[in-house]
Amino acid sequence: MLKKGIIGILAVLASPFSIMEVYADDILNDGKVGEVRRVPGDNEFKVCADSNNMPYSNDKGEGFENKIAELLAADMGKELSYQYWFDRFGYLRNTLNAWRCDYLIGTNTTYDAVDTTKPYYRAGHVFIYRKDSGLNITDFTSEDLRKVEIGLKDKSPVAVALNDHDLMANARPYRIQRDLTESPGKLVQDVIDGVVDVAIEWGPIGGYYAKQSGVDLVVVPVPEYEQVKKTGKTYWNISAGVRKREAERRDEIEAVIMKNKDKILKVLDDDGIPHAEPVFGSNLDGYKRHKN
Repeated sequence: MLKKGIIGILAVLASPFSIMEVYADDILNDGKVGEVRRVPGDNEFKVCADSNNMPYSNDKGEGFENKIAELLAADMGKELSYQYWFDRFGYLRNTLNAWRCDYLIGTNTTYDAVDTTKPYYRAGHVFIYRKDSGLNITDFTSEDLRKVEIGLKDKSPVAVALNDHDLMANARPYRIQRDLTESPGKLVQDVIDGVVDVAIEWGPIGGYYAKQSGVDLVVVPVPEYEQVKKTGKTYWNISAGVRKREAERRDEIEAVIMKNKDKILKVLDDDGIPHAEPVFGSNLDGYKRHKN
């Protein structure tokens, strides 16, 4: 550690950056002070992922982001590997920013902790209910919503729309931080079991588990609500992500994603993941670069 500190100070004397800037950059990129930084190989496509976060990823390669990663690695002629870490606090610090992996397959386009590609799909929320329930729900004005119990995640942005339509009395909140002993599809399962009548779930989770259930469920995209109230945003553009200041890596993966966009969307369709075309209606939807 002492040797590293001395080398760092000597480097500062020969550079225009301050000691504070050098150490901040060192901590940002290395993850842990004193840890030897991994050097990405030219033939390596190493993805940051969660080993137990279906439908996105798991250590068996069953998630839709696993499948997208396989597709991209094959097109680039690179060997796919993973650095797994639970997607909780400290995720980036222990994966991407520690140089233990180099790519996020899916993240919010405006997530400013990383450098993102142009978005390749747009994800939102969905209504889910049993087909045999006789319900007909298409938006927040549907009269059937007033007759049912609605399950949704605590602090979900969808709650803004429910409140605006005087539907909060019908809402049953679920923990936003899921219990790892339970399936991420619990809200969908509760619709199947009649615990709640309707679920409003994040689209990738709701769509996937509805398809996996084998039960005849209706999955309806929740309408965009940001136009009514900014805090009621229900959709986000989704991009791949790389470390800050790695424009060359970002541009490379972006080109491969755009080349294979139709194949990527088929992966989403095959797994029941609802998706829409990216839009740029506000500063919450993407940077200027992504509009071109």
